[in-house]
Amino acid sequence: MDRKTIAEGLRSLGLKKGSIVLLHSSFLSLGQVKKGPPEVIKAFLDVLGDKGTLMVPAFGQLGVLVEEVKNLPGAVISSCPLGTVAACGPDAGELCADHWKADTAHGKDTPYTRLADKGGSICLLGVDQDRNTSLHSVEALLKLPYLSTVSRTFQTPEGKEVTKEYHFFPGPHRDFIGLDRLLTDAGVMKTARIGNAQVRLIDSAGMFETLLAVGAQRPDFVLCDNPECADCVKQRAALHADAYAKESFRLAASARLAGRYVPEIIENLQRESISAVELDFLQGKACWMLPADRLAAAIQEFAGEGITVSALRLPMVPDDSLKLLSLLKEIKLKRVVLPVQGAASLAKTLDGAGIEVSLANDIQTARSAAADLMTVRMEVPGVSFTFNPVNFTRAGEHPFLYSYKTGRFIKTIRQLDIADCTWDGQETPFARGNSEIKELISILRCGNFSGWFVLGGGAPYPGPLADAAENFRNLLASM
Repeated sequence: MDRKTIAEGLRSLGLKKGSIVLLHSSFLSLGQVKKGPPEVIKAFLDVLGDKGTLMVPAFGQLGVLVEEVKNLPGAVISSCPLGTVAACGPDAGELCADHWKADTAHGKDTPYTRLADKGGSICLLGVDQDRNTSLHSVEALLKLPYLSTVSRTFQTPEGKEVTKEYHFFPGPHRDFIGLDRLLTDAGVMKTARIGNAQVRLIDSAGMFETLLAVGAQRPDFVLCDNPECADCVKQRAALHADAYAKESFRLAASARLAGRYVPEIIENLQRESISAVELDFLQGKACWMLPADRLAAAIQEFAGEGITVSALRLPMVPDDSLKLLSLLKEIKLKRVVLPVQGAASLAKTLDGAGIEVSLANDIQTARSAAADLMTVRMEVPGVSFTFNPVNFTRAGEHPFLYSYKTGRFIKTIRQLDIADCTWDGQETPFARGNSEIKELISILRCGNFSGWFVLGGGAPYPGPLADAAENFRNLLASM
C-alpha cells in the first residue's frame, strides 16, 4: 500500500482540500506501507492541500504518526500540559492558541471544541472510540459529576511558571466503544477500510450535537453496565450522589434491605451513593437486641466508610426502657424509631436523656395513629412521626388520599418509609402496589421536606438494594 492508495481512501470518506481533521491513529493497523510512516502523513497532506490543517493528540507516547506531525515544518504544539495537541496548516495557530488558559483541558476554548466550530472532522485510523479524545470534550461540556479537578505546574509560552487547576478532567474506564452505532445512525460518522485498517471519519460538530443531547438526558451514557467494572460503578455512584445533593430530603436505606453483613451493606450502599443506614436488622437479628459492643463496632465500621446511622429502629416497644436507654448511650446513638402504640412512657424516658424519638404507625388506622401520637406529644412535644404507608395499606386505607390528610401528619412527619404493598399485604416494587408511595414522595418534595426518606424502612422490598435504589431514582425522574 502506498501514499496514493491511502489518499484515495481518505477522499472516499469525505476529506478534501481545505479540510481540518484531528487524527487518532495506529500505523501498524494499516499493514505494509511503502516508505513507512512519513507516507501516511504525506497522504493526509495531499488530500488536505495547502489550505487544510492536520491535528493530532500529543499528550503522551501516542505512536509514530503523531511524532511525524509534531516534526513537520511549521507544526504548532498547544501549550496546555493536559490534552496537548500538535497541528500543521493555516488554522494550526488559531486551534492551539492559549490552550493552557482554558478552564478545562478538553472543553470550551480548547482545540477540540474549536475544531467543531470550524467544521472539522475526527479521523480514527485503525483505532476505536476509546482513542477519541473529543469524547472527553463532550463530558466536560456536560460537566458530568464523575469528572475531577486536577492541578499542574508548568511553564507558559512566555516562560512563566504557573500552577493551574483544570476542571472536569476525565479519569478511568468509560464505554466509548458503545457509541459507534449511535453516531452512525445519527449520520455523523462514515467508515471505510484502508489497507487493513478500519477507518472512521466523524463530523465533529455533528458528534457534539448528537452526544450532548443524549448526555443531557442520560448522564451515564458512556458508562458500562458491567457490575464488576469498579470504574463505572464508582462513576455511576457519583452521578447518583449529584442527583441526591440537589434534593432537600436525606436518604437512607434499611440495613435489612442493604445486606446481611456489615461489609456487604457498606459495599451496596456505596454502589448506590447512599450515605446513611437505618439499623433494623443485622445478620437476620433485630439490631436493638445485639450486644452493645457488637453494635458499636458495626457503627464504627460504617463511620469509617463515611456512612452515618440515621436511627436505631425497633419493631416493638420493649418492656425495659432502661435497657434500651443504656444501649443507646453505650453505642452513642441519638435517634430511635419505634411503633407509636404504647410508646408514651418510653418516649418520655428517651427524650429526657436527649434521644430524638420518631414514632411509626403500626397496622392501624390514621385516626388511631394520630390519637396515639397526640397522647405521646402531650407529654413529649418534640416527638416526630414516621409515616409508614405499607401499614396504612394493610389497615385498609389509602395512605395518601386518606391517611396522610386525615391524620394531619404534615405537621409532625420527619420520616417517610419508602415501601409499597398490595391490599393483601404482599410487598411490591415502589409504585406497583396500593401504598401511593409516589404521591407521598411528590407532596413532600413540594414542601422541600428535609427529613428522612428510608428505602425499605419498616417493610421488606422484593429485591436487593440495587433494584430498590434504581426503582426510587426512576420514581424521582418521573415526577
